[in-house]
Amino acid sequence: MNHLLRGHAPISDAGWEMLDQEARERLAPALAARKLVDFSGPFGWQYSATNLGRTAPLGSAPARGVSGAKREVLPLVEVRASFALPRDELRDADRGAADADLAELDKAAHEIATAENVAVFHGWTGASVGIAEASPHKRVALGETTEGYPGKVAGAVEELLCSGIAGPYGLALGRDQYRRVAETAEHGGYPLLDHLRQILDGPIVWAPGVKGAVVLSLRGGDFCLECGEDLSIGYDSHDAEVVRLYIEESFSFHVATPEAAIALGP
Repeated sequence: MNHLLRGHAPISDAGWEMLDQEARERLAPALAARKLVDFSGPFGWQYSATNLGRTAPLGSAPARGVSGAKREVLPLVEVRASFALPRDELRDADRGAADADLAELDKAAHEIATAENVAVFHGWTGASVGIAEASPHKRVALGETTEGYPGKVAGAVEELLCSGIAGPYGLALGRDQYRRVAETAEHGGYPLLDHLRQILDGPIVWAPGVKGAVVLSLRGGDFCLECGEDLSIGYDSHDAEVVRLYIEESFSFHVATPEAAIALGP
């Protein structure tokens, strides 16, 4: 029995398989950060800190004639999104119902994916510094219309090149910005998504939680998302009506090269 306590839940093996599959399907589109930054792990629930390869001097030593230094690490954070499912729906799924109501699971999956994106791209006070806030480059506003998007993205790519940051490059677009870009193909013109991909020579990612957009290098080694426990469903409690569950993960995020990304404001 591990810390997820799944064996205590009134859920069949087939029920757990259904929930895990539903969570994977709902999480995959929204986990934007993992598509653009280096990802390592999972290293397990017991994994607690990321090695930064640095030390800090200690003010004193336990004996004369020696000196000491303390290794610097980045602690992992634990993130949890709770939800509840009706036991009747779980029983119906065991009977073969293909339309079980898993809306609460879907909502929790979107919320925890959004939280991960926000921590990576905009930071989490007390936990991590985000890509946008770490970038030393001047932030340029995308604007309310898409006409200026190609010029702004091309300008960001040129600035990265001038800073010695090689490509290819990726683009994380907030929900509003992604919708505007996708809508341009409805009017019979050259799809803006294709135009932007040619400028970047890399992917464009729908990134719920991102404010505006972020252009970043995909050369590797600049941004690292390290995972202890990967996204998993655990059991909390139940009564006669509902089963209370959660989706949980632990991770750290480290910006090694702040100049390898440029934030574009909304």
